[in-house]
Amino acid sequence: PIFNLAAQIFNHTFYRESMCPNGGGEPTGKVADEINASFGSFAKFKEEFTNVAVGHFGSGWAWLVKDTNSGKLKVYQTHDAGCPLTEPNLKPLLTCDVWEHAY
Repeated sequence: PIFNLAAQIFNHTFYRESMCPNGGGEPTGKVADEINASFGSFAKFKEEFTNVAVGHFGSGWAWLVKDTNSGKLKVYQTHDAGCPLTEPNLKPLLTCDVWEHAY
């Protein structure tokens, strides 16, 4: 169906556009503040995000999203071509491709 194709285009584009040559490491500023408020620390966020990504069964995506209802960040997973855009209260901030072709 067209949704699967459109969602995969969005997911892969979002994933690739999130990368930069000098990126990585621990965030600073507002992003760091929001991660600390939502998860307690960057280390706890990283552990939760990694567990969701590694523990995902089958093809899909691990996401860091902002829940606009609560104002908190949360780790979210989607299967196959799923993406958080189908949930009106979720704003994607970061993703990890956990499809077989990604590793």
